[in-house]
Amino acid sequence: QVQLVESGGGSVQAGGSLRLSCAASGYTWYYNYMGWFRQAPGKEREGVAAIYINIGTTFYADSVKGRFTISQDNAKNTVYLQMNSLKPEDTAMYFCAAGRGYAGGTNRPPRTSEWYNYWGQGTQVTVSS
Repeated sequence: QVQLVESGGGSVQAGGSLRLSCAASGYTWYYNYMGWFRQAPGKEREGVAAIYINIGTTFYADSVKGRFTISQDNAKNTVYLQMNSLKPEDTAMYFCAAGRGYAGGTNRPPRTSEWYNYWGQGTQVTVSS
């Protein structure tokens, strides 16, 4: 099993920054990519960013390109999401996920939730205007 614990959420004003962290424990050798998803009330869960562990290839949703950066610290089994220039529409519960077995190759990690096997409990991000 893989356990994922998110931290770093909070409330900020528009234009501010937050850094989310996702610490993995357990069978950390089992997954080879990790991602961040978000879900706002009444909306579907959407992929925000993802990274292939060790390879480093990434995916970003169009809505966050140029503002969010995903990174990894393999020694700490931790993935980060640096969020800059935050907008009210970024308000959501943010979830960390890990998985393996994506059929689309390693040029880009998967952006949709069905490819992820393990999920954290989420951390709330609220951006006020």
